[in-house]
Amino acid sequence: MAQALRLAEHGLFTTQPNPRVGCVIAHGEEAVGEGWHQRAGEPHAEVFALRAAGERARGATAYVTLEPCAHHGRTPPCADALIAAGVSRVVIATEDPFPQVAGRGIGKLRDAGVMVESGLMRETGRELNIGFFSRIERGRPWVRVKLAMSLDGRTALADGTSKWITGEAARADVQRWRARSSVILTGSGTALADNPHLTVRLPDGEAFTPPLRVVLDRQLSTPTANHVFDSDALTLVLHADDANVPKHADNIRYASVTEKNGQLDLAAVLHLLAERGCNEVHVEAGATLCGALVAAGLADELLIYVAPLLLGHRGRPLLRLPALNDMSERWNLQLFDQRMLGTDIRLRLRPAPAARN
Repeated sequence: MAQALRLAEHGLFTTQPNPRVGCVIAHGEEAVGEGWHQRAGEPHAEVFALRAAGERARGATAYVTLEPCAHHGRTPPCADALIAAGVSRVVIATEDPFPQVAGRGIGKLRDAGVMVESGLMRETGRELNIGFFSRIERGRPWVRVKLAMSLDGRTALADGTSKWITGEAARADVQRWRARSSVILTGSGTALADNPHLTVRLPDGEAFTPPLRVVLDRQLSTPTANHVFDSDALTLVLHADDANVPKHADNIRYASVTEKNGQLDLAAVLHLLAERGCNEVHVEAGATLCGALVAAGLADELLIYVAPLLLGHRGRPLLRLPALNDMSERWNLQLFDQRMLGTDIRLRLRPAPAARN
């Protein structure tokens, strides 16, 4: 199963909106076939593994990181393929919550006399597809907020200058987080002040599915000449109902979102993105939007790069959060992962189970 999970990671940048899945066909400790899902619309992991195994799949055990599908989508059911190949046992890391699968793959295999076991390395399997599970189970994508700061918690000088707080290794790492995401999201303030491209830049030859760029812009104040509207990727602009919407361009789409307290309703934004099949949302925005996501309980993970420098008390803050009257109101976080990237430290933090106790 560990090898199947490693195989699934090969599709980390390419399977959107589908989950990343790996499969190993084995007789005892001998692997006779391996495969992973490479792109949406193409064969699933089980099909590649069965092709590699050939006749040796008969009587073998299939280790699959996600419950085999049991329905006809863009490809035939993988449960049927495993049955037809004569696999005698299937070990699954985690069940598939997608309504058209959700236990039906396991049921079809068992009805055909195939032994099925589930739960081996379950947490690792869920982590690999954390956005997919979030979209199906919660009705919204997994939201990862990326921030870069100095040791004194500043993201820019008072005038907004921020290039570059972190070093090359950290900036290259950010590109990989962008690449695995369905969406790169920002606000109109960042789009206007920084004029970012919000595209993915990976080493030559490394495949990825370009993420959808999303700009939250209530009154459509961002000029279409800005880099975020460059034609090498699609951009979705979310705006208020009363905004004056221009004619759609080939690479720009517009959609209205309900408002809450005079701002776009962030929960509604995430619901709309889930309906578009978006699994992971990578946020690169200013302190106001990032703070609003945290305050609303919609930031599932903070990805923070800490540079060994100081910017002074007049620098811009990491997050704009509501004032607290008591320490019991604080936002508690759990450190999920940390590592050095050149001279910078990358922290991955998630809300603690009792996040504000």
